[in-house]
Amino acid sequence: MKISARNQIKGKIVEVTKGATTSHVRIDIGGAVVTASITNAAVDELKLAVGKDAYAVIKASDVMVAVD
Repeated sequence: MKISARNQIKGKIVEVTKGATTSHVRIDIGGAVVTASITNAAVDELKLAVGKDAYAVIKASDVMVAVD
């Protein structure tokens, strides 16, 4: 696989939670957990399951965090 996104972090899937149309996939990337929201169809096509290796590919123009 080749992809233009530079932020590719390999980890292990620790949870897949399917909803009506969207799944939340949690990937442990060395102690921190990244959560991705993707379609159920993508989960099925990629055969994502707990324990499998996967990459968190992050491509965003901005990331915002706020607290009081």
